[in-house]
Amino acid sequence: MDAADIAAGRERWQRRYDAARKRDADFTTLSGATVEPVYGPPAGAGYPGFDRIGWPGEFPYTRGLYPTGYRGRTWTIRQFAGFGNARQTNERYKMILAAGGGGLSVAFDMPTLMGRDSDDPQSAGEVGHCGVAIDSAADMDVLFDGIDLERTTTSMTISGPAVPIFCMYLVAAERQGADLHKLDGTLQTDIFKEYIAQKEWLFQPEPHLRLIGDLMEYCAREIPRYKPLSVSGYHIREAGSTAAQELAYTLADGFGYVELGLSRGLDVNQFAPGLSFFFDAHIDFFEEIAKFRAARRIWARHLRDDYGATSEKALWLKFHTQTAGVSLTAQQPVNNVVRTAVEALAAVLGGTNSLHTNALDETLALPTDESAEIALRTQQVLMEETGVINVADPLGGSWYLEELTDRIEAEAEEIFARIRELGEDGTITAGILRGIEDGWFTAHIAEAAFVYQQAVEKGEKRTVGVNAHTGTVAKELEIMRVSHEVEIEQNRALGTRRSGRDPVRVKASLDRMIEAARSGDNMIPAMLDAARAEATLGEICDALKDEWGIYREPARF
Repeated sequence: MDAADIAAGRERWQRRYDAARKRDADFTTLSGATVEPVYGPPAGAGYPGFDRIGWPGEFPYTRGLYPTGYRGRTWTIRQFAGFGNARQTNERYKMILAAGGGGLSVAFDMPTLMGRDSDDPQSAGEVGHCGVAIDSAADMDVLFDGIDLERTTTSMTISGPAVPIFCMYLVAAERQGADLHKLDGTLQTDIFKEYIAQKEWLFQPEPHLRLIGDLMEYCAREIPRYKPLSVSGYHIREAGSTAAQELAYTLADGFGYVELGLSRGLDVNQFAPGLSFFFDAHIDFFEEIAKFRAARRIWARHLRDDYGATSEKALWLKFHTQTAGVSLTAQQPVNNVVRTAVEALAAVLGGTNSLHTNALDETLALPTDESAEIALRTQQVLMEETGVINVADPLGGSWYLEELTDRIEAEAEEIFARIRELGEDGTITAGILRGIEDGWFTAHIAEAAFVYQQAVEKGEKRTVGVNAHTGTVAKELEIMRVSHEVEIEQNRALGTRRSGRDPVRVKASLDRMIEAARSGDNMIPAMLDAARAEATLGEICDALKDEWGIYREPARF
């Protein structure tokens, strides 16, 4: 790009920056030197390929979505939390919010993630252990007791039974007297990544997509601020993928959901802003920053060129980041504080919109109050003390970082082409479904994980405390343990709730839900009625399993 085009771009950026709202904050270095909100090529200089880098707030958004960077608003501190029963988790949420958290992120236990009630025989021993147990809308009432849902952004990390859980959340908000039109937050709902990596599904892919399409329509019409889909690369990366695979598989899934929305007759300029993303921030610092920058660029280009998006917000890739759980070690776990800080810094320099920092003891158990506070304070130290929020994309233009960004983008484009080849009609959706059926994604992730593990065992990739610097004076950590009494009490409360409801109303609401499933009507209103009647998660999911069947992954060797 020549000097004149670069200068014109800078002038455009300056006008937008001047017109935007900025925080009332100190934008100087620790020594008191004033810093510019963005840096670029020197005046009068050209820069080959600068159109791929650009200015913050301009297509292709490599340097961020907003001309102000974090000077306009900082990222949302959204700590992922949930354990035991709804009351215990409610207490943790109030602690997080009081300590400066900007939003909530709900972690559910395994029975809930699998659409089972707490007293299901398959739930035994798992209730409340890896997240909070939610059996009906009454649990949601307790989970958010004293928390104004109309004013608190709420993310929920669940995919298989995401839609009935969302309906229970809406009912809890109704009971608070909230205006549902004003609710804001994110529901994960990403079923593609379940078949690819995490394995928490209920039905065949097609019924899941049916429910997701209904949810997209309903939210676009009734709850426009709520994001019904958070396309997740986190679990793909945690399963062992490379950074480029995480990026490509995640964005391909996102393109699949765009195709789903278009197939429903929705306007891409209206529903695409309701798609958000969820990435892993791993330990390779510069590779992660490059991944985030490439993600914005790829999404904007494909939404514009392939799917016809014209509005700026439809081109924006907004994403939440969580530091890498797989990078945490049981050996010398205090070192995990350092790992998490480095990973969080990479997410911030990559322009994340919200962030969760893992606790040092999460490789051993759920976080204690103390370790959860350290994780929260890690974000606050980055935000308040380091100066990294003063300049948009401060590493932009680095020869190394730009080369990495281009390289990861090129690798992702090669993967997109292969996915399209897998499908018979050339769409991303057809390729994803065929790749799931053939085990294509899982095979490539397994190969990447195997290659990395070999490098660790050979000592080529070193992990402090594991295969390097293994001596320590550290003492064993006190970890959090969830009592078996939680399961006993949850099952008792569930039994009491069942006996106190109107069984005729419950059955009628479930029957109407199945009628909607058969007729092709949007299922969300009927499912909402079931949640209002205190139908349990297991009852709703079992009714749908009876109608649609269940999915079992084919055995592969």
